[in-house]
Amino acid sequence: MRIILWSAAIVALAVLMGVVYEQAGRYRAARDFPAPGKMVDIGGRRIQLDCRGSGSPTVVFEAGLSADGSLSWSAVQPKIAAHTRACSYSRAGLMWSDPSEAPHSARQVAHDLHAALARAGEQGPYVLVGQSLGGLFATSFTRHFGAEVAGLVLVDPSHPDQVARVADFMTETRSLRSRIAVSLAWSGLLRAAAPSLLPQARNQTARDAQAIRAFAPKSLSTQLAESDATDATLAEAGTFRDLGNRPLVVLTAMAPYTETELRGMKITPAQGTQVQAIWKQLHEDEATWSSRGRQVLLQNAGHDIQFDDPDAVIDAVLSVVAAVRADLGAAPH
Repeated sequence: MRIILWSAAIVALAVLMGVVYEQAGRYRAARDFPAPGKMVDIGGRRIQLDCRGSGSPTVVFEAGLSADGSLSWSAVQPKIAAHTRACSYSRAGLMWSDPSEAPHSARQVAHDLHAALARAGEQGPYVLVGQSLGGLFATSFTRHFGAEVAGLVLVDPSHPDQVARVADFMTETRSLRSRIAVSLAWSGLLRAAAPSLLPQARNQTARDAQAIRAFAPKSLSTQLAESDATDATLAEAGTFRDLGNRPLVVLTAMAPYTETELRGMKITPAQGTQVQAIWKQLHEDEATWSSRGRQVLLQNAGHDIQFDDPDAVIDAVLSVVAAVRADLGAAPH
């Protein structure tokens, strides 16, 4: 009985220490990493919005399925802001932004972003830049607020048909380990594991990597919820594939999958080559969604092109900005 009591006491103490560690971590995150830009109230909750530079059109960045929020674009936004207005933001529940009680959907993301831009006093026309799943969030924004969207850049974007097209090679799985880790965020375990779960990306500053890890317990919970809603997001986005004659650039990552990526997808290198060929074809299709769409293949970039080859993203964005200005007869400033 004495052994049982001592064991229970040790467990209780460990849990208490973990809770204190997590609460202290949340306090330090807010203190050490204040939100860049401003916190915009969109009706009882706030969205973090970071707008820099001046000029028209305004470039708006939409992150992919990650914990990075607005920091997904840290290697790209400053150089775009030297040429025109450039805004990045964190979706509800990511990094500094307050969570939303609404179900995750592309429509909800579009309305959150539109409300944040409007209440912050930002004005179109917009050039939307979306990476991975953020590409479909960008096209969904165009669906709901098309009059304000003048052009798009899709950075290794998701495609509505991607799951069906690769079903013969791989089955989508969602890690039980990740789900357990997120459920134990209150205990400090997820915060302790953040450095291994969220390694510093190429062309990412150490401070940005530290900030992302500091908010990991909150952001990874949102990322998991967004992942769970992916099938519904793909289905919703698939009902809109007409971008008219807006200038559009689709960037496709063509670097061979790494061993880590192949293990994560549970496929062989040969199957990886076939999956990548399908990915290229899907992007060819997305480029046809606009009569002025074009695809650019990047042989040395992986999925996170904005970090692997930021100059390619910058060049694509500025080319669309120039096309929009030509269309509108707009001066840079």
